[in-house]
Amino acid sequence: MKSLRRHAERHRTDRIGWLRAAVLGANDGIVSTASLVVGVAAAGSDQHSVLVAGVAGLMAGAMSMASGEYVSVHSQADTEKADLARERVELDADPAAERRELATIYVARGLPPDLAQQVAGQLMAHDALGAHARDELGISEALTARPVQAAFASAASFAVGAVLPLAVTALAPVQGLIPWVSGTSLVFLAGLGAMAARAGGAGVLAGARRVTFWGALAMAITAGVGALFGAVV
Repeated sequence: MKSLRRHAERHRTDRIGWLRAAVLGANDGIVSTASLVVGVAAAGSDQHSVLVAGVAGLMAGAMSMASGEYVSVHSQADTEKADLARERVELDADPAAERRELATIYVARGLPPDLAQQVAGQLMAHDALGAHARDELGISEALTARPVQAAFASAASFAVGAVLPLAVTALAPVQGLIPWVSGTSLVFLAGLGAMAARAGGAGVLAGARRVTFWGALAMAITAGVGALFGAVV
């Protein structure tokens, strides 16, 4: 009998946790910082004031992303732990009922009842809690919540994204600050969207268009508000 060999496949589900946090952080870093810079510049502030506002936005945004992501993902992790603890108690109290429940899930997925009972029995004999976590609760190793990892990924990616429009702000001529920051930030966003789509196996052009559109809208609105308040002042 030939031994079972696992053939090599390339899947991307193991990237979901860090990819989502990294893309969200970098996108927010570019959009929020560029919008802040454009809005402050449109209000008539000098280049130094614009830079100070941008750096302050970078620090505040990075900390906000880290804390928000940590709290959000930690809440998910707490829910997963509570569900697993409840499932562990149910398995200890009535394993036969839990086996029937698992078999019912497999029947709903297309297995004949007799085979579903056999599969449920084999999986529960191997790892009962793991089988129920995966097939009943939808909790898997690839998708499990990792709060610290998500927080660091969000903060670091936000900072990296925010540095890009700040660098342009520092180097661009004063008279052309707004078009320079706006134009280069849209290029940065398009590149980010394309890279994120490629890493996730999605369409590159669609990913680039999506983030560019929303970035352009955010900067346009912020510039309008800045110009309005600058004119009032």
